[in-house]
This record gives sequence, structure tokens and C-alpha cells, in this order.
Amino acid sequence: MIRAGIEAMNVFAGTASLDVSKLAKHRNLDPTRFDNLLMNEKTVALPYEDPVTFGVNAAKPLIDALTPDEKDRIELVITSTESAFDFGKSMSTYIHSLLDLNRNCRLVELKGACYSGVAGFQMAVNFILSQTSPGAKALVIASDISRYMVEDAGSALTEDWSFAEPSGGSGAVAMLVSETPFVFQVDVGASGYYGYEVMDTCRPSPDSEAGDADLSLLSYLDCCENSFLEYQKRVEGADYESSFSYLAFHTPFGGMVKGAHRSMMRKMLRAAPEHIEADFHRRVMPGIMHCQRVGNIMGATALLSLFSSIEHGDFETTKRIGCFSYGSGCCSEFFSGTSTRESQGIVRAQGFGEHLSRRYELNMDEYDNLLCGEQGSKAIRFGTRNVVLDSSFAPQARQSQGKETLFLKEIDEFHREYEWV
Repeated sequence: MIRAGIEAMNVFAGTASLDVSKLAKHRNLDPTRFDNLLMNEKTVALPYEDPVTFGVNAAKPLIDALTPDEKDRIELVITSTESAFDFGKSMSTYIHSLLDLNRNCRLVELKGACYSGVAGFQMAVNFILSQTSPGAKALVIASDISRYMVEDAGSALTEDWSFAEPSGGSGAVAMLVSETPFVFQVDVGASGYYGYEVMDTCRPSPDSEAGDADLSLLSYLDCCENSFLEYQKRVEGADYESSFSYLAFHTPFGGMVKGAHRSMMRKMLRAAPEHIEADFHRRVMPGIMHCQRVGNIMGATALLSLFSSIEHGDFETTKRIGCFSYGSGCCSEFFSGTSTRESQGIVRAQGFGEHLSRRYELNMDEYDNLLCGEQGSKAIRFGTRNVVLDSSFAPQARQSQGKETLFLKEIDEFHREYEWV
């Protein structure tokens, strides 16, 4: 039987961060409500960073580790995002070029709100399982940034900005998907998907978001339950508690995942509160730990949680991980796979924790200038035709990683030009 899954995996979470407890004080947020977020830090995208720079910086270590022959077997590049900057041209074309990949390659982009990363992953898995090109590899990059302000709310769309701003992050997850799933071997056919039309959150204009926070929570809970119930129909004997050593959730913020897990434990097992709390810390918290330092990176968040579960869990023996992905609007999926001690070694070798600690911490004046200043986010609004980015904005961030990092240099007649620093 053909195996399929993640051969290699890496995450890039930018060069600048913000302490969200300081942000909460700066915005005079209710401390009790803020504590429910279970957030510590968030990545902030700088003007000279975009979904391409995040994606390439995540993927480059994986590509550099391949032999020339292995690199030439990448025959599919998928970018998954809701932060695209062109209605037609796929970001995958930029990424394909910057990584110097073989031109005999499919280049596509997927949109599905926060579900897009898992959609890209499943598309790649099925490409491998189809064996239309035996031995081929797929590169899947889920990359999203928060660089928008809330759309003026109407009666039906009222985003709770006190939750959205501290939790909205930026980052990218890159995966090589192949027949040699050293990091995560997918359980073929073990997948339940569930979707319907709902107006919970949306991006009515490219640089803004609107939504109904309560409706979004209800949709998330509904999809979590029903996608798992569909998984149960397809996997005989599947049990929410005993079948999975770890659970990786799409994580808008940790408190939302905690509520979803509590709901599932009550409905599926009628578990007592003490048992639910212990189970949350044992099986779910490993997948939240990196999310607490990056924030919600939309299409990449469920995959970041999977990466975090593998890094922080106990894999002395092979363990099964249940994964839940949700995208507003909506579509969801519950699927599973297995990881090993070798998987954990591969993930830990990426040094993601050290990468997070090297980010430059913005102060509140720098952050506000980024949001409102002419050289900040306003300089790179959707549809910008010509601009040279201000490399003097937070220069400490540009040097924070201590290694060659890709940044956006300028936009010339809509074409984006990049530089390695």
C-alpha cells in the first residue's frame, strides 16, 4: 500500500513580535476577558514582509536539504492563503521562482479561509496516492498575515476587535508531501468533512475583516462535532478520547480550542470537569504552545498546531494525532495520522522555538506607527502599483534572525521584487 503524508515540515513566524499582555493594557482591555484568550505573543508582519516572504522563508530550509534530483521531483506547488495580493496571479509563481524549482510543475493557489492549508495538504496527499507520477513530491505552503483593520460594522457583522487584534498573527507553514512521510503519515480515508454557508467572518475588502464573533464560535463548535461524527462513520471504532494520543486544532486563540474540547468531551463521553481539564492539558495543550506565541495565522494555524503537537508531545512510541481544521464561511475537516520519535527529531531540528525568541519585540509606539503611519501598513495596501519599502522601519527586526532572510523590496508596476538580507 502506498503511504503518503508529510516528509518534512517547517514554520516561519516573521521577524517582529508583540507582547499581547502589553497590548491589552495599551488598549485598556478587560483583563478577565483577555486571560481567556490563552495568548502570550503574536507575530506582527512588517511593511517589507508579505505572504511570499513568509512562505519562502519557511520552505527554503526544506528545499536546501534536498539533493538536486529530489528537488526536481517537486511537481506540484500549492499556496493556501486568504492574504493573496492578486485576484488572478497565484503567489505560488513567486515562491516557485524564488526557490528555483523545476519548471515542469503545477502552480496553484487555494482559498478557503482558515481551512485552506488543510485543503492544500489533502490535495497534495491525494496527488501522491493517485500515483499519476510515482515518486513525485508536492510543496504545500500555507501563508497568511494580519494587516487589516476592521470593516465598519453593520447590524449583522460586529467583529469583537478586543479579541481579534491580540490574537491575529502572521506566519507560514511549509510541507513537503510525499510517499516517505517521515514527519506525519496520514491515515488514508480517515477523514470527516463538513461544510455549509454561514456569514460568520469574511473579508469584504482585501485589507479588512468583518464578522460576528458569537456566530463564528457557534459555527466552529458545530463543525468540530459534525466533522468528527463523519470521521466516526468512516473509521470503525473511532473514539474521541482513546483513539488519539494528541489533538491538533485550528486555533483562533487557545480559549476557543479549550471550549471546543470541553464541548466534545461532554457530548462524546459525558466527562466530568476535572477529567476534561486534565485531558486538555495532556492531549491538546502541546498543540497550542506554539500558537500562543504566534497568534492565529488563518490557513496555517491547524498545521502549526500539528507541528507544535509533534514537537512538544511524547513520541517514544508511535502516536496517533487527531486534527481539526475550520474555515469561516464555512468548511471543516477532522482527519488523523501518526508520528514517531523520528518525526519529533525532524521537527525539533528546525529550531522553531529559537526562531520565535529571536524576533524583535515591537514597543507600542512602533506598533501603532505600523498600523497608522504612512510608511507602515498603509504603504502596502491591496492593489499598490508602485512603492519602495522603507527598510529603515524597525531595522532591528531585519537583522533579528541571524541568517539570510527574504524581504519585499519594492513593487514596480504591480510586480513584486524581493531581496535576501
